[in-house]
Amino acid sequence: MASTTSLQHTVPVEERPRERLQRHGPSVLTDAELLAVLLRTGTAGCNAIELGRLLLTRFNGLRGLFAASRDDLRQIDGLGEVKVGQLQAILELARREVAETLHREDVLTHPSAVKQYCSMALAHRQIECCLALYLDMRNRLIQVTTLSEGTLGQTTVYPREIVREALRVHAASVILTHNHPSGNPEPSAADERLTHHVKNALALVDIRLLDHIIVAGTVTTSLAERGAM
Repeated sequence: MASTTSLQHTVPVEERPRERLQRHGPSVLTDAELLAVLLRTGTAGCNAIELGRLLLTRFNGLRGLFAASRDDLRQIDGLGEVKVGQLQAILELARREVAETLHREDVLTHPSAVKQYCSMALAHRQIECCLALYLDMRNRLIQVTTLSEGTLGQTTVYPREIVREALRVHAASVILTHNHPSGNPEPSAADERLTHHVKNALALVDIRLLDHIIVAGTVTTSLAERGAM
């Protein structure tokens, strides 16, 4: 097992993240320094700040880190079970904070939060997964339902099931989202067909399909923004 190293002997006291946090508050710390406060220690030859930078580089920033799975995190040298658990707890709190925003606010005024939520929910999935976000009359999130797991061409998403659930929870509109594990953010022909089938089915009961968001790693593609709705 690799030995760990703290910042005690590698960074002057006044420059250590924990001390800076106590003196000046969290806003003055970089992303890597905030991660260092959480991680507390690094590994031999890599202090906690450097480990934080490594995580941000490996996952292409905070957004990618938020979407990382437990297995992804465990592949990083220096992240044992305790650190992985701590990171997952923080990341889950971040996901829930975004979900709270969508429950409280009109999602149409927070398109970036919708994309962030979709990315957090799906970017780490190794198989294709499709979700439906059901919204009320004020465009606030009511609930999220998993529609399928597996390639859309192999696992059918039934528009009637989406309609049935939308009526059950009294939804006024719906947002679809699914991931592309391949990393290709472009919508496929199957994605476009599904979008139009669901849109037409919902329209029969006067419910709108607002968007279909594709998650590919840290990239999200909105069909609504592309005018493909």
